[in-house]
Amino acid sequence: MEKDVCCLRFDPDSWERKIVWKDKLFVKGTVRSILHVPINMGQIITKMWKKVKDGGAEVEAKDWILLSEEAGAWKSYQYMAVNKEVEGMENVKMSGTFLTQVFEGPYQEAKDWYGKIIKQAEKETGKKPEKVYFYYTTCPKCAKKYGNNYVVGLAKIS
Repeated sequence: MEKDVCCLRFDPDSWERKIVWKDKLFVKGTVRSILHVPINMGQIITKMWKKVKDGGAEVEAKDWILLSEEAGAWKSYQYMAVNKEVEGMENVKMSGTFLTQVFEGPYQEAKDWYGKIIKQAEKETGKKPEKVYFYYTTCPKCAKKYGNNYVVGLAKIS
């Protein structure tokens, strides 16, 4: 890993247009929002990470992923990949086929990205996706250091 960064450099070409997961394990946290703007995301992710580390459930850096799911104007859900269930946390297994699309830009563009990933899924499958997640590939500090803020949209199509 490069000096003065905590996140691996993201390779947008490494994300295929379609991924399949079978019982991929995550822990789930809830973030409060005000009109879709997260207000305690850093605190929640820090608490989740501590419990994951204390439980010995952290994945290798190359497999690390944190998904975000909008649950309305007042909250969102965060899903952190783990290698085993973590006691005292909500453990979630995700299965399905997901269309992916890589975006680059500030968080404020997420509303546009959401519309684009839904349109892509509808075009390819003829129906709306079951769920949409976003994978923020680097923390704000590392995105600034690298000069790119890549975000992957994942649309669950089956």
